Amino acid sequence: MVDVGSKTVTRRTARACALVRLPPRAAEALKAATLPKGDAFVAAQIAGIFAAKRTGELIPLCHPLPVDAVDVRFSWDDETVLRVEAQATTSAKTGVEMEAMVAASVAALTIYDMCKSVDKGIVIEAVRLLEKTGGKSGDWHAP
Repeated sequence: MVDVGSKTVTRRTARACALVRLPPRAAEALKAATLPKGDAFVAAQIAGIFAAKRTGELIPLCHPLPVDAVDVRFSWDDETVLRVEAQATTSAKTGVEMEAMVAASVAALTIYDMCKSVDKGIVIEAVRLLEKTGGKSGDWHAP
């Protein structure tokens, strides 16, 4: 692990996203809330938050952080592409980029799990950091 002991505690945020491409039938079932497993958005939101809080246990060299807040949201880029965005916030010695990315990834995987009974041809892609604030390196925004 990287030694962050001498770093200053600062307020840090990170926002990440993942895209979920659904076949039309799965997208329709997700929108209509007719999936056999129930409300996919609630399940995915909770899964993303839970995952962000456990990032230090999932990523081998990632520092466990006191996560102050996690927000997971969903929007449709088009009829069959769901955008999952996650934002994580902490006051710590290192950033929360991994927490935001893990939250977006696990929320997207949960959407897959909830929708797979309708169609297994779902694709999760474009998991990436959108922006981060705070820390020694300052703010960063994806081009």
